[in-house]
Amino acid sequence: MLEKLSEHGCFGGVQGYYRHASPAIGLDMRFSVFVPPQTRTGGKLPVLFYLAGLTCTEETFMIKAGAQRVAAELGMILVSSDTSPRGAGVAGESDSWDFGVGAGFYLDATQAPWNRHYRMESYVVDDLRQAVLENFPADPQRMGIFGHSMGGHGALTLALRHRELYRSVSAFAPIAAPLHCPWGQKAFGNYLGPDQESWQQHDASELMRKLYAPFPQGILIDQGLADKFLLEQLLPERFEAACREASQPLTLRRHEGYDHGYYFIQSFAEDHLRFHHRILTA
Repeated sequence: MLEKLSEHGCFGGVQGYYRHASPAIGLDMRFSVFVPPQTRTGGKLPVLFYLAGLTCTEETFMIKAGAQRVAAELGMILVSSDTSPRGAGVAGESDSWDFGVGAGFYLDATQAPWNRHYRMESYVVDDLRQAVLENFPADPQRMGIFGHSMGGHGALTLALRHRELYRSVSAFAPIAAPLHCPWGQKAFGNYLGPDQESWQQHDASELMRKLYAPFPQGILIDQGLADKFLLEQLLPERFEAACREASQPLTLRRHEGYDHGYYFIQSFAEDHLRFHHRILTA
C-alpha cells in the first residue's frame, strides 16, 4: 500500500512524495513522483526514473534540478528514488559518507550484513517500478532511466542489465568504471566481497564491452571538466572506449567550467528530458 506523505501543485501537474513497504529491502522506502497535467486526458504516459548520487535522497532531484517544467511540457512522468535503505541498523552504515546510508550503489549486496537490506537493484527494477505502474498512469512500454554520479552508474548498469525494461538511458557525470576507482572498489568490496568477477557485472564499462549496440538510438552523457572527481572517480573515457568496441552510439559532452553539483545538472536537465522523450515517443 502506498502512503502519501505530501503532494504539491507544480507546473499544472502534481509533485508528490510517498512511502511504501519494499519486499526487496525489507523496510519502508520513500520515493517521489511528478505527474504532468496531461494525465487529465486519460491514457498512459512515458515515465523517466532518476537515480541520485551519494548522500542524496528522493527529494534532491525534484527540488534542485528544475525538471518539472520540461516534464510538464512534454507529458512525462518523473520518478526519483532514495539512494539506500534507511533504518537498517547495520553496524557502521553511517560511518562514512561514501558507503552505507546514502550510498547503496544500486546493486544487491551479497555479503553479510549488507545483504539483508541493501538490495537497491531489486528495489529499483522490481518494487519501485511496480509501485509506479500500479499507482500512476505510467506506460510500462515507455520507460527510461537516468542519474547522476553514483546514480549515473546505476542508470547505466541497470539499463544494460535490464534492457527489456528500459528503452532509453542517460547520465550526468556517472561513475563509469567503478572497478577502477576508490568509490567503486570500496562499495564493491564491502557489498559484493573480494571476487572481482562479480564486480564486473556492476561496472558499466565492463558490461558494455560484452554487448553489441544495446541502445541503438544512443546514450547521452554530460560531464563537467571542472568536476573535482573526474580524474580519480568518474573515468568516462573508459565507458567511451567500451562503447566504441560495442558499436554503441554515444554522445559524451564535456563542458568547460562545470563541476559535479546541481548547477551543472540544472544546466543540462532539459536536454536529457528531451533526449528521452524523443526515444520513448518514437
